[in-house]
Amino acid sequence: MHKHGTAFFEFLALRKKVFVDQLGWDIPHDDDVEMDQYDNPQAYYSLVLQDGKVVGGGRAMATTARWGSHTYMLRDAIEGKIIGIPASVVPEAFVTANIWECTRLVVSPEIKDLATSARCLELIVEGLVEQAVAQKATDLMSLSPPSLIRTLRKFGYSPSMIGEPYVNAEDGRRYVVLSMPVGGQQTQASPKSRLSSGANRAPAQTQQSQIASRH
Repeated sequence: MHKHGTAFFEFLALRKKVFVDQLGWDIPHDDDVEMDQYDNPQAYYSLVLQDGKVVGGGRAMATTARWGSHTYMLRDAIEGKIIGIPASVVPEAFVTANIWECTRLVVSPEIKDLATSARCLELIVEGLVEQAVAQKATDLMSLSPPSLIRTLRKFGYSPSMIGEPYVNAEDGRRYVVLSMPVGGQQTQASPKSRLSSGANRAPAQTQQSQIASRH
């Protein structure tokens, strides 16, 4: 925060613009930003800037994360702590330092060029993968539109679905839990295997990248 506070709050403002103003999600926000219980010291961030302005970002944390009564989003959904995400979204609550959850992945709607938008998304994912791997993670998972599978494969990753799709009542879109190995081969701790408990507490970090401009 002391290094990238301005960028962090620009990311929260972008999230509010997209998830609240455009998609109509009923999530914590005010007139300027969207911020929830998972924006805590357990979280890591990957932000992309263009001409000094945040145009995309994402958040990640280990599935061992805990902050007060909350853990990570999908586990809290399974335990009935989140309205709108069915408890059956994944077959079990994964708890291992090897598996990280990615949330709030967003690219600015102001980017109209498809190639630049794709590059922004690729940089966000690269930042999340880099930070997770640095903390010994082997897999990332996220609750995302099924179409993200095809996009991630174009980036060179190998994502797969680990749950059944459902339709979000707030925006009418389909979502499913995706998983993909990072930084090497999948291990016995992958989301498709029986998982053991682990612990990995890490302070909040920010990864900033620059979009390659076409102009």
